[in-house]
Amino acid sequence: MTGILTTTILSLLLYFMIAVYFIIRNKKHRNTTIKAVGIITLILFLVTLIIVYLMMPAITIPNMTTANLIIGFIGVLALYGITMSKPFTKTSRQFDIVSVGIVAVAVIAIPAFFIMGIFALNDTYDSIAKQEMEEAKPLDKDSTPIVVSPESARNKVQKAMSVVPNTQFYNLGKLQVQQVNDDIVFIAPVEFTDFWRYFRGKETEGYFMISATDINAQPEFISSKMKYTNSSYFNHNIQRTIYNAYPNYIQSGEAQIEVDEDGKPWYVQTLYKPIGLTNKPNMSKLNVAVVDPLTSKVTLYDTKDAPEFIDGSISSEIASDENEYFGKYIHGWLNSIFGKKDVKIPNESGTESNVTPIFDENGEMHYFTDMSSPKENIDSALGYTLVNARTGELVYYNGSKNNGIMDSKGAREIVNKEFPEKNWTGSMPLLYNIDGNPTWVVNVLDPNGLFKHYAYIKAADSDFVVFGDTARQTLDSYRLALAQNPSNVESTGEGADLETRTGSIERVVVTNQNEGQLIQFLLADDQTIYTLTSAKAPVAVFLQQGDQVQLEANLLDNGTAIVESIEIEGLN
Repeated sequence: MTGILTTTILSLLLYFMIAVYFIIRNKKHRNTTIKAVGIITLILFLVTLIIVYLMMPAITIPNMTTANLIIGFIGVLALYGITMSKPFTKTSRQFDIVSVGIVAVAVIAIPAFFIMGIFALNDTYDSIAKQEMEEAKPLDKDSTPIVVSPESARNKVQKAMSVVPNTQFYNLGKLQVQQVNDDIVFIAPVEFTDFWRYFRGKETEGYFMISATDINAQPEFISSKMKYTNSSYFNHNIQRTIYNAYPNYIQSGEAQIEVDEDGKPWYVQTLYKPIGLTNKPNMSKLNVAVVDPLTSKVTLYDTKDAPEFIDGSISSEIASDENEYFGKYIHGWLNSIFGKKDVKIPNESGTESNVTPIFDENGEMHYFTDMSSPKENIDSALGYTLVNARTGELVYYNGSKNNGIMDSKGAREIVNKEFPEKNWTGSMPLLYNIDGNPTWVVNVLDPNGLFKHYAYIKAADSDFVVFGDTARQTLDSYRLALAQNPSNVESTGEGADLETRTGSIERVVVTNQNEGQLIQFLLADDQTIYTLTSAKAPVAVFLQQGDQVQLEANLLDNGTAIVESIEIEGLN
């Protein structure tokens, strides 16, 4: 209760000064006045204590100033009423200066905080650790570019809720992506359904874990009692537990659980102190509170110094705020309203607070968001951001080499229009640079949130779509389709791993296409189907059985290969 008591007392400071002034000025009826002040003080203290307990306002200058003005004004009215005084009269002239003073401070303070908040937008923008890059690194053939959508994972976990003891007490809590023992998984706690279930149960039973990369995986329930949770009441509520420990920090979003290597869950909450006399966040000084749900012990860390098992010490809400400040206030507040030079608007296609958590090849988590133009009816992407989930560093890929690509909203609409009779929809669109081609990777879900397909959509060509049942199958099919399309001169890009093969041509087929010819062939003692376009090697149309060749190709997992270069004995 330390934090709540401190906030309550700070909120009453102005009233205390008014009360003392009131007692000093009423010399003739001092005893009566003291009693009146005591009664009013007790009532205001209890009412304020309850409000602070319920609302938990952070101890910041704007919050405390507003609270003091409100309570001070109410206190003055109460003092007038209980002493039968009439304000602004000759008999109560001593109150005039107090009343006018409170009104004057309110008139000055509220607009001042608003103006300071506008100027602080530039400070928040400058506090973001950011860098800009032209293009993302190409995805190699061993990368699995996506994870299971949270809607699909939640649907499976909901169906498994019956394994929880006293299941009628609980609902499924917030899903959180995390890497546990090298596996990327969703973690979801069970939470109380209402106050009476909390009153009866006192503590929750544990959490669910389900793979975030395997569509066929089934959820596993892990029994781990938790007394302090998001859905608990009174002092067992996680938000109140953190507030009591650190009332001078602002909490961002809802606390989420992450589990350590031993399977023990911990609640994690991002905190920040505001800039100057405002409530605007300082993105360079973010903290994370880690709470033991059994003992309520709270430990505060810099986000980058949090225990290693915590992947998301930066909350999705803070990442979304970073995108907002980075995109809108690059040249200040006025420009965000009038000129809008270089302004970028974050799209709202993310799975958590308009962002989507993903993992890179090093196992680090980032929040993905694509940016579009503030101009209405424009559905092309200007680029996308990745926010590091531990450091908060923002990297903006500006897409300058790929102007004219569609945004995530357009990618979802393509999927939505593909299956109108089944009402299947696109979910969790992610933009990847696959073999030199910006590509949207989208989950296709049925109305119940069950996974149906993956969709790979060429971001610069809305008609170029490949569907598949697995990530690997769809990726290989997409690459093969890129190779067979004459407009794609480059099919693998610089990041692909090419293998050298030599041999004798055993079978060859040449197919005419609108913009060229497609050559497919087999080598002796090799069952791989090699594909090559005449745009890359015009002389390849003259291949015939028995020719000796040496080639470089990107080998796919489906028994095919995309040829990047070829030397034909006697023709080169």
